[in-house]
Amino acid sequence: MADSSDKLWKILSSQRRFTLIAGPCVIESEKLCFKVAGVLRRTCEKLGITYVFKASYDKANRTSGKSFRGPGLRQGLETLAKVRSEFGVPVLTDVHTEAEAFEAGEAADVLQIPAFLCRQTDLVNAAVFTGRIVNLKKGQFLSPSEMGHVVKKAVEAGGKKILVTERGTTFGYNNLVADMRSIPMMRRFGFPVIFDATHSVQLPGGGGNKSGGQREFAPVLARCAVAAGASGVFVETHPDPDHALSDGPNMVPLAQMPALLATLLKIRAAVD
Repeated sequence: MADSSDKLWKILSSQRRFTLIAGPCVIESEKLCFKVAGVLRRTCEKLGITYVFKASYDKANRTSGKSFRGPGLRQGLETLAKVRSEFGVPVLTDVHTEAEAFEAGEAADVLQIPAFLCRQTDLVNAAVFTGRIVNLKKGQFLSPSEMGHVVKKAVEAGGKKILVTERGTTFGYNNLVADMRSIPMMRRFGFPVIFDATHSVQLPGGGGNKSGGQREFAPVLARCAVAAGASGVFVETHPDPDHALSDGPNMVPLAQMPALLATLLKIRAAVD
């Protein structure tokens, strides 16, 4: 696992290839994960994009305590390991506690610190200690410059393989705004910056007992982010977002992903 993580980091840190981190919000089933991973792997191979599959084994921050959270740590990591083995792609998942970080580090190539937890020092340190790539998501409550303190924590803990992800900033109640200035600002930290196109169009709590979203704007923001210098995009996608068990309103339909990615590559070529 360490060798594969190191190999992936060499590709990501060179920033010569565009990066896609994508998959369903949560592991609904092994069948769904295989469907999404298969389509995106073929698409990314054709386009020359570095692909990292993502899915959460536990959505620990759902609006309602009755919302679907996922299969849990053990079963979820088993599914991610199968995706990794079956399709030959690296996998990413969220971690919420130090104990989870160490266990998930045995199955995942990239450990993601959720935006709500980005200031949790012990969690950031634990993820770094695994030796895996760590994706630090910028909190909705932080400015781009404040995110520098989170990156500094990770570096001081020994982190060398770090991604920083922009995912929108709180804008009043039940809304987010994506400030594209954050991308060049956070690139100054010295690590690749990823743009989370789908969480940036989320309407937190906007659905009453769940979050809403405006998925039609995710491709718009993705295009803007690539023009602003993002090294890649993070996109949650599903064959049928309207029936997804988490974050459906802001997910991009899987059938639309090939065209979106082709467009993003054209924009990247134009601004390079």
